[in-house]
Amino acid sequence: MKKQLLTCILSFSYLVTVLAQGGQMQTSTPTPTPQWRPLYHFTPLKNWTNDPNGLIYIKGVYHLYNQQNPFENKWGHMSWGHAVSKDLVHWEHLPIAIPEKIDKDTTWIFSGCAVWDGKNSSGFCKGGGCIVAIYTADQPNLKKESQFIAYSNDGGMTYTNYSGNPVIDLQKKDFRDPNVTWNDELKKWVMVVVLPTEHTARFYASDNLKEWALLSEFGNAGYTEAAWECPALIQLPVEGNPGKKKWALLISAGGPRKGPFMQYFVGDFTKGVFKNDNAADTMLTVDDGDCFYAAIPWNNLPGNQKILIGWMVPGSQETFPWKGQMSIPRDLSLRETREGLRLVQQPAALVKGKLGDFAGGPVTELTLRDGEEKALDEKVVGGGSYWLEAELDAGQGAVAGFRIARSKGGSADSLLQTEIGYDAVKQEVYVDRSHTGDEKIRKDHLRQTVRVPGGSSKVKLEILFDKSSLEVFVNGGEKVITTYVFAPVGANGVTAFASGGSVKIKSLKVRDLSGSISR
Repeated sequence: MKKQLLTCILSFSYLVTVLAQGGQMQTSTPTPTPQWRPLYHFTPLKNWTNDPNGLIYIKGVYHLYNQQNPFENKWGHMSWGHAVSKDLVHWEHLPIAIPEKIDKDTTWIFSGCAVWDGKNSSGFCKGGGCIVAIYTADQPNLKKESQFIAYSNDGGMTYTNYSGNPVIDLQKKDFRDPNVTWNDELKKWVMVVVLPTEHTARFYASDNLKEWALLSEFGNAGYTEAAWECPALIQLPVEGNPGKKKWALLISAGGPRKGPFMQYFVGDFTKGVFKNDNAADTMLTVDDGDCFYAAIPWNNLPGNQKILIGWMVPGSQETFPWKGQMSIPRDLSLRETREGLRLVQQPAALVKGKLGDFAGGPVTELTLRDGEEKALDEKVVGGGSYWLEAELDAGQGAVAGFRIARSKGGSADSLLQTEIGYDAVKQEVYVDRSHTGDEKIRKDHLRQTVRVPGGSSKVKLEILFDKSSLEVFVNGGEKVITTYVFAPVGANGVTAFASGGSVKIKSLKVRDLSGSISR
């Protein structure tokens, strides 16, 4: 997370101590919160984490670098943490890969990417290729951000900074988050990087990752009420249309009105110029929750796979000994809709394949009358970490869904729960956290909604709940709502419900993941 986003977040009570403490070491040990530690989502072993960085796949291993504070459970001392996995579920935590540099200038290692330089275009490699990381060097004493590169010849364990850094320097305070890929049309490396306060993405090209030439700019489109950050340019397949591909430009922006927010643009990237398919005022949302941010895809994946992961901004709830986590990795594509091409995100097939079978087999059909609830098997959901798939038919005017993180006993008015439902009249899926018992949730974030186009009474939901993180995928990933639910200990019940009429649950499958993964 960058300074501009921190300023915005602080204005609405996110991370209220980050700047005020000015990097001072913590003097007391907070209470551990193992009840909120996710199992099948990535978290660091300890301390603060934010943006995913340097995502790269090499020789069967997925590398995940991440913004990390090596010393404290709050933002500061920005360095690149490092973890590796062979299945995107089980992670090996490794030492800090690129630490902050403390000298008269101070250099914090902000967000960036990594590429595999298999042909040694950089001249850094010692046989067979090497990893080159491209990142923003934030130098607060100089009030400047510029783009640095570093290289690794030991498989990404350690990095050597290029002696000729910076490779791009505009002498600007805000200029950050390079994302680099190889471009087949230009036969060059292409970087997209942003001028945050100018709401502009810049495209550069290079033959050697050291010398960069400006190609073009794109900006002042979509959402411009907050600083732009963490861009990614990725070519995606169009579902059902073999051979057709389009480019998606992803941009993060954090501001008081929307909070942590990501948007995307669909278009063409030809001769180094991005052309938006939609009108400049069209705003396309990557995720309709309140915490998904800074997502970028892995580089160098086999078989032209497109897998993305994002940071889930933790908000004001304290967790210890870690703070911050990543979303589920997501497979990306584009889908033709009435409004045009739209981004589709589904939980990565690789992850689903590693998490085992659904418990007890699918429910073929279940009918619930108006006002009726049916509890799900506590043996499956009681551990607070599960994966639920369902197809609902809410009829002409009903609401159907699930109430999760539900407490036991007490009156109906005193029950703690989070409601995930589909309103057939409003044609929307919603997550309602009005009764979670968490008083730290922003009032305007208590109910998060997303419109479901098409006018159907039916909807498909994938609900991924993992101790405290919640991701709801709608209709095969056409829409996603990502948020947090910090339920009290013991609030692990789940019920299916109907309201406003009878509803049918056409199918229901649940994976219990509470005991299958260790951290």
